[in-house]
Amino acid sequence: MKKFKLKKSILKFLLLIFSLIFIYALFNIFGWLDENRKTKDINKEINENININVDEGIFEVDFDELSNINSDTIAYLLVNNTNIEYPVVKTTDNKFYLDHDFYKNKSEAGWVFMDYNNQFDGTDKNIVIYGHNRLDGIMFGTLNKTLDEKWCSNKDNLIVRLIDKNKTTEYKIFSVYKIKEEEYYINTSFDDNSFKTFINRINNRSIHDFGDDLSKVNQILTLSTCTIVDGYRLVVHAYKV
Repeated sequence: MKKFKLKKSILKFLLLIFSLIFIYALFNIFGWLDENRKTKDINKEINENININVDEGIFEVDFDELSNINSDTIAYLLVNNTNIEYPVVKTTDNKFYLDHDFYKNKSEAGWVFMDYNNQFDGTDKNIVIYGHNRLDGIMFGTLNKTLDEKWCSNKDNLIVRLIDKNKTTEYKIFSVYKIKEEEYYINTSFDDNSFKTFINRINNRSIHDFGDDLSKVNQILTLSTCTIVDGYRLVVHAYKV
């Protein structure tokens, strides 16, 4: 009888533990979904203030309006045939926008931001932009498409546009790979020789052969995000056209 009561107590205790774990997991799931919804709403609201005429090849962004919302706004990023259409922010470190949204409110979804080491004055050899890899495709969640060889075989998909107050700059993707976290590919300072070495090295890392002549490349754009499954970084490099 004592053994039966003991087993019954253990079962009740285990049931309580499992119930608490389930409630905690459910709470986190709903929180994650709510944050994603808020992030989508923020970007929708932002884009209502932006005039982009892709069909005519004209890209007009109201940076005054964006800067009124967030003075850290520095550019606008578009990657063809992905969900990546976001204003890019830049601050004094690479931590703040990991867990803050465009309104500077706390958010695990974070925002798309430029490396604080970039000057963004025309002198950068490597402009680095970060974004979280979200399962529902927000932020850099659709950057995973670059891993698909079929997707990359469509030349239109390889065009990345970075818009600032003065111009729209086009870049073409030339290297895609996954790698463990490192400092090398996010380096922003080079002399001519080290930059050539850098270009050759990151080109040789690519899982796709894009067949580009990179001998005259003088500036690149790097997009970096985490991979969800294995903890690596997904890295996409594109050269200035």
